[in-house]
Amino acid sequence: MTKTLHHRACHLCEAICGLTIETTVLPDEGTRITSIKGDSLDSFSRGHICPKAVALQDIQNDPDRLRQPMRRVGEQWQAIGWQEAFELVAERLADIQQRHGQNAVAVYQGNPSVHNYGLMTHSNYFLGQLKTRNRFSATSVDQLPHHLSSFLIYGHGLLLPIADIDHTDFMLILGGNPLASNGSIMTVPDVEKRLKAIQGRGGKVVVVDPRRSETAAIADQHMFVRPGGDAALLLGLLNTLFEEGLTRVTHLPVDGLDEVRQAIAGLHAEAMSPRCGVPAEQIRQLARDFAAADKAVCYGRMGISTQAFGTLCHWLVQLINLVTGNLDRVGGALCTQPAVDLVASTSGGHFNLWQSRVSGLPEYAGELPVSALAEEMLVEGEGQVRALITVAGNPVLSTPNGRRLDQALDGLEFMLSIDLYINETTRHADLILPSTSALENDHYDTTFNTFAVRNVTRFNRAILEKPEGALHDWEIFVGLAKAFAAKTGRELKATMPPAQMIDYGLRSGLYGDASDWKLSLETLANHPHGLDLGALQPNLASRLKTANKRVQAAPEVILADLARFAAVALPDADELLLIGRRHVRSNNSWMHNYHRLVKGKPRHQLLMHPADLARRGLVNGQQVSVTSRVGVIEVEVVESLDMMPGVVSLPHGWGHGRAGVRMGIAQSQPGASANDLTDERSMDALSGNAVLNGVPVQVAAA
Repeated sequence: MTKTLHHRACHLCEAICGLTIETTVLPDEGTRITSIKGDSLDSFSRGHICPKAVALQDIQNDPDRLRQPMRRVGEQWQAIGWQEAFELVAERLADIQQRHGQNAVAVYQGNPSVHNYGLMTHSNYFLGQLKTRNRFSATSVDQLPHHLSSFLIYGHGLLLPIADIDHTDFMLILGGNPLASNGSIMTVPDVEKRLKAIQGRGGKVVVVDPRRSETAAIADQHMFVRPGGDAALLLGLLNTLFEEGLTRVTHLPVDGLDEVRQAIAGLHAEAMSPRCGVPAEQIRQLARDFAAADKAVCYGRMGISTQAFGTLCHWLVQLINLVTGNLDRVGGALCTQPAVDLVASTSGGHFNLWQSRVSGLPEYAGELPVSALAEEMLVEGEGQVRALITVAGNPVLSTPNGRRLDQALDGLEFMLSIDLYINETTRHADLILPSTSALENDHYDTTFNTFAVRNVTRFNRAILEKPEGALHDWEIFVGLAKAFAAKTGRELKATMPPAQMIDYGLRSGLYGDASDWKLSLETLANHPHGLDLGALQPNLASRLKTANKRVQAAPEVILADLARFAAVALPDADELLLIGRRHVRSNNSWMHNYHRLVKGKPRHQLLMHPADLARRGLVNGQQVSVTSRVGVIEVEVVESLDMMPGVVSLPHGWGHGRAGVRMGIAQSQPGASANDLTDERSMDALSGNAVLNGVPVQVAAA
């Protein structure tokens, strides 16, 4: 036996924890993974890992994972050669676009697209040739308000200030549960120790959430908030800062603060309290505590993105950091300066240059809100979507009203999926093209280094050899691009492997040839545990992408959205509102097929406060039906004092019982899909982001 140690970062969530992986070469069996542990020499993650990293070997060895292209023939799946598959795709898509127009082909890219650098570098090499305006992604499920607010305020959707967690004295968390997510749009491995370190140096952690989450449980203070009420709470906080003279002068060039103050003048804590369920005096005291801290940061994540005023929420988060002097300040909110800088190398973006055909929803950065995807397939007429390409996504389980989308997929003329599995979405495909596994590929985290709480960089070498006959994801897109270009007679520009692109990005970036670091792939090859490039530092003023190089505190479209906010009626006190939740052993819809991650007590039940159970004559452990405008599910209910009365919680990503799926373990523990209840008509009207939190439901005995 020959044993080898390898070092790389885990790619399964945003924390990118460093790993030490031991492989063993066995006679007649080849290379096997024999150990996965945290890399104690990784200066960023410091040896920390979560259970998902250990399950990398389960993904590698999963018998349900596809290892060759598969074509659906009737109800059966048959193997097909790569070149034949590429030519089939080119023929079908070219024919559909010729008959129905370019927009008749739609694209959906799932969350793992940003975890695989070949998808980042090469997907558009093929997809860009389609020239369709029907582009969709997971961005408009859970994070579009982040990017839209930053685009409007700072001029670039990726210029996102990150919580300087290692140096702050006061961290206010809204709609985030980093102990379960490992951080999100805040790349922060070993987050529990980092939060406890705030407390250890005399600081304070405050969590605002309708559930006493895992993060709330270790915080100094937890405040319940009514789902969908975060914008009201944030407006009350910002108004208090203005009214009580708690603001500080900022060093940043800013336009529009006077307009902001005037626009929100009537939205004070007392007026906002009934909207958010937080007493006015608590709102005011929280504002005072935040302003009194030497270094403070307000951090908002998915819970405040996936509600009717998600963009307002993220705008208000930025303003609270700004007016207290904590934006672009050590210990406050700072922009990461990554080795490969996507902000410097890409345009700032655009918004509402076109709209969806049926509902007129606005595009952002070339993508339409995914809530419109099903109707674009179902509503007949010129421009109707007739074909779909999904890339590393399972929108039937992860987007609103999944059953309607399930129905829409049945009516397509052609569907292509680039995916590792036959899942609830890809079962509809005519063709599935699987790439190599993550451990058979090299990788560089362009996205998550951009959102990291320290400036870090590393290049991950493949751990296992590429199997004979397999293709990396980027090679699949090159093959598709060549076949489509040949079919349509278009000229195709030359390309290069992703590693060469990263090497160019490293050399031309802030730490490249002109710096003391002289970063390149060769440099990173000599640092297998990654490189720490230093703590975050103020840099926003010089990186602003707005037309006049000033922070735009009062974008017109956001101020106009305040009228929509003011027009909403007070919530019904007797209404049950559904929220989601996340678990450290899950990652959206695709990590339920590995025994070590799903073993133990079930965790896909509906959580409900005991008083709400009693009011409906229900008991702990009972099967209940949960009904919304769009659907009904059955699920086990579990009583929990961690729930705010009037709020129920169901995790997303489950619901694996549909016929035609071959993910064995997931099917044996199907759970119910929360997105059979979420409503495609309910969204943040400004951005088009889906509303997944604050969904009105009724709960009764099944």
